[in-house]
Amino acid sequence: MSHGNPIAAMALAAALCAVHSGAQAFEDSKYPDLHGQWIRAAGDADEPRFDPHKPPGRGQEPPLTPEYQAIFEANLRERDAGVPGTWPGPSCLPPGMPAQMTAYRPLEFIIVPDTTYIRIDYIRETRRRIYTDGRAWPKEAEGGFDGYSIGQWIDEDKDGRYDVLAVETRHLKGPRYFDLSGIPLHEDNETVIRERIFLDKTDPALLHDEMTVIDHALTRPWTVVKDYRRSTDPQPQWDEYICPWESNTIRIGGEIYLLDKDGSVRPSRLGQPPPSLKYFRTQR
Repeated sequence: MSHGNPIAAMALAAALCAVHSGAQAFEDSKYPDLHGQWIRAAGDADEPRFDPHKPPGRGQEPPLTPEYQAIFEANLRERDAGVPGTWPGPSCLPPGMPAQMTAYRPLEFIIVPDTTYIRIDYIRETRRRIYTDGRAWPKEAEGGFDGYSIGQWIDEDKDGRYDVLAVETRHLKGPRYFDLSGIPLHEDNETVIRERIFLDKTDPALLHDEMTVIDHALTRPWTVVKDYRRSTDPQPQWDEYICPWESNTIRIGGEIYLLDKDGSVRPSRLGQPPPSLKYFRTQR
């Protein structure tokens, strides 16, 4: 076969060599089949919740300390007054962990030697990296909304195939919330998140994420099970989400205002004071 483009020919040859050389090192058959697009089993019409098996808001029954329960109640009052939920918020900050595993947008799992990636395109393109190369925790790590994740593939039934990806995530930064209703995590960002990710034993199109969050805003570890359904579309569409195009809020000073389609700013709650105009000339 001849190639009119020598660069394309070299690129193809390099790709084939890479595939051939990696075939012995990475036995794909040992890993669970996680290909395709995964969406929340609860359905896109439902409001994303940290615990998908309980009602939103107070119905989540988060085991918060009194201090953080008061913060949660204040967030609920803001929502009742018309302030949008915590994502994307006026600053377009990403949800971070553990909220991003709520699958507000579809998930994609990519398993390669030493690392498992989870892609979530919401507010920004997130590539969660779960290192499975046996590394130790770094002595120092810069915090991130996604955190630093170390995992291990486990063959629980000893049949020669991995069944469970056990993950621990640390080194997070905030502010972060459990879900849209504004259930807060502690501002010290010392959160530790442990997960067991595994396919359903009777339904290979159903994926579970058993998640436990340990955080100083909680009176005890909070464990939930998140469920994802594999899309039946063999060629699913992956929509792009760009936060500034989607967000309809803006923070001015310490206040959050709503943006109309014409660009006008309007109050987000009754009796809200207008933003300061001290740097603008006003007519007399």
